[in-house]
Amino acid sequence: MNPIDVLIQYWPRLLDGTLMTIKLTLLGALIAAFFSPAFALIRVQAPTMVQAPLRLYISFMRGTPILAQLFLIYYGSGQFRPFLTEWGLWNFFRDPFNCALLTFALNSTAYQTEILRGGIMGVNRGEIEAAKAIGMSRLTTLRRVVYPHAYRIAWPALGNEVILLMKASALASVVTVFDIMGRTRQVFSKTFDFSVYLWAAVIYLCITAIFVLIWRQAERRLSRHIEAHNKPRATTVPVKEAQG
Repeated sequence: MNPIDVLIQYWPRLLDGTLMTIKLTLLGALIAAFFSPAFALIRVQAPTMVQAPLRLYISFMRGTPILAQLFLIYYGSGQFRPFLTEWGLWNFFRDPFNCALLTFALNSTAYQTEILRGGIMGVNRGEIEAAKAIGMSRLTTLRRVVYPHAYRIAWPALGNEVILLMKASALASVVTVFDIMGRTRQVFSKTFDFSVYLWAAVIYLCITAIFVLIWRQAERRLSRHIEAHNKPRATTVPVKEAQG
């Protein structure tokens, strides 16, 4: 079958898989972005004993393959079905999409936490001291000084993490989540036409290119906002009239 014919005939399935991949990636990244700022702050400022459970979680997530994590959550949860049923959680864990989303969110949270921790540690101490000197509270200093600059520093690395998460989402197909790779395998099982994998690669490339453009545009806006915020404002000095 001609590669173009494959695309024309099966594009609805590939489109469905593309939407599933985008949904899985965005939800996983957003959930991670919600928790990572607090976790990063704990990693920077909390005592060692308080950090210990968080450091163990981050080490596990960063030190083991995401495929193993996905199997642990999807297949491992079945070992605890009586307890999960009693707690009302079995309906969540029996859904492959929920297990894949939980896996990717947990994995991305660990990486985003460490990326943002580096951003927080890179904030100029002088700016923090200046914020304290003018009477800013701790919460206001975090909101208006620490986090904006930390995100500016960490922004490129966070973008790379989202891209890696999107690529890793292809593993969701092994637990019957029909993302791009899941739909591609379906089409290949019917046509035995290897060109469908080429189209899948093109789709991944297009998603990545569009995301990079959007992320860089957001980075420019963020940089202009911080530069405008830090730009010294002109002050008017009253001039005394000459005494005659």
